[in-house]
Amino acid sequence: MNSAVLKKLGLNKVNNGTSTGLKSWKGKNVIKSFSPVDGKLIGSVTTSSNADYKKVVKTAEKAFKVWREIPAPKRGEIVRQYGEALRENKDALGKLVSYEMGKSLQEGWGEVQEMIDICDFAVGLSRQLYGLTMHSERPYHRMYEQWHPLGIVGIISAFNFPVAVWAWNSMIALVCGDVCIWKGSEKTPLCTVACQNILHSVLKANKVPEGVSSIVTGDYTVGEYITKDRNIALVSATGSTRMGKIVGATVAERLGKTLLELGGNNAIIITPNADLNLVLTGAVFGAVGTCGQRCTSTRRLIIHEKVYDKVKNILVKAYGQLKIGDPLNPKMHVGPLIDTAAVAAYNDTIAKAKEEGANFIIEGKVLKGKKYSSGCYVKPCVAEVKPNFKIVQHETFAPILYIMKYKGSLNNAVKIQNNVPQGLSSAIMTTNMREAELFLSAAGSDCGIANVNIGTSGAEIGGAFGGEKETGGGRESGSDSWKAYMRRQTNTINYSKDLPLAQGIEFKL
Repeated sequence: MNSAVLKKLGLNKVNNGTSTGLKSWKGKNVIKSFSPVDGKLIGSVTTSSNADYKKVVKTAEKAFKVWREIPAPKRGEIVRQYGEALRENKDALGKLVSYEMGKSLQEGWGEVQEMIDICDFAVGLSRQLYGLTMHSERPYHRMYEQWHPLGIVGIISAFNFPVAVWAWNSMIALVCGDVCIWKGSEKTPLCTVACQNILHSVLKANKVPEGVSSIVTGDYTVGEYITKDRNIALVSATGSTRMGKIVGATVAERLGKTLLELGGNNAIIITPNADLNLVLTGAVFGAVGTCGQRCTSTRRLIIHEKVYDKVKNILVKAYGQLKIGDPLNPKMHVGPLIDTAAVAAYNDTIAKAKEEGANFIIEGKVLKGKKYSSGCYVKPCVAEVKPNFKIVQHETFAPILYIMKYKGSLNNAVKIQNNVPQGLSSAIMTTNMREAELFLSAAGSDCGIANVNIGTSGAEIGGAFGGEKETGGGRESGSDSWKAYMRRQTNTINYSKDLPLAQGIEFKL
């Protein structure tokens, strides 16, 4: 990693965690960040102790009392300035994302662009936190509802989108009047610190109280500080379904609020009426983009028997053209997995698939050699399977694509698609309007995202992002997702000289 990039992001001398971006602490335990690109150490970050965490929460509580009183449009103006700061740092931050996480440079820059886009969205939202007015059944009464900030929002994010998903949550939460404590992934700690450095330069310039946005660093034990803390009004957690069930149960026990974005097992249905040129781009990028480490990555292709062989031949040809290597090289299509544990999961899944009878038309393997010295590079693979294989029910964060046939009507394909525990993203490839509309109907896809003639991956920030079933049911980013970060209050105002009761009840003294 170029030292100039680290210096620009304030990471040239990273050796300690940052509690609020304005002050830091010193500790004994550190997280060392090694790049999956070349295995080299980028830097180390001090982990947060329980005492450190309590200081952060106390500071956040004080900051909330001030931040919530700042008018929402003025909070939006500060978020706008952060968006401008991200524009200035897009190149450097995108390169860090690519190097520390392993995704292609184009995807690294794209992730920072998502942050910029959500800032723009949040600025407009800061003038549109609308409530409703209702007609009262009682004369000379007015009813309406309004929205107030929740308080402290705890954000637990995953390594695969080390900066964008935090921005989805925090930028919306900030314009809503909340303050945020972020535990980024321990696998990408420098991305967390870099984002915080940029944000706090903006907050400091606006003389915003310390604690409006804070970070804590560490493994799952630091996440537990957040989930168990009654001072945290909302916990937004992104990760595996297993993790989400633990977070959901822990927060529910204290009757807190959660926003869970969990696993996906996303499918593209390919009908006989599909434009196969669209299938090529949508399916291949969906399966191999970010080396298969997106929650929206395409895991399954459900292909009608009439076009099955054509699609299979297209995949074989396309996969043969994939370039695997250093993601900072713009000629590469696929970078590494995040670490060797992910590689082990990739190997284990391939073995289990073969035990069930999967036929790999494109074999997978761990790549070796000087340019793959980190041990994290694998070959994207494709396996023919049957829909009832047990392995197909599970999500593996790796570039493993399952293809399967369906016969007869589209209803048969939809049944196969929906017959998994997850319900995040889905797509259909068809030029037939009736097929498209059926797929989008209540009798069609059961996922939170359903696309026509695009892949399962690459959501825009304007729409609400999230899924159903074991994906968690939460919604982030666009549309009215802001309501998750606020509390609703119904108000009734009596401007008469009497006090009539609702439902015509009489009560006389």
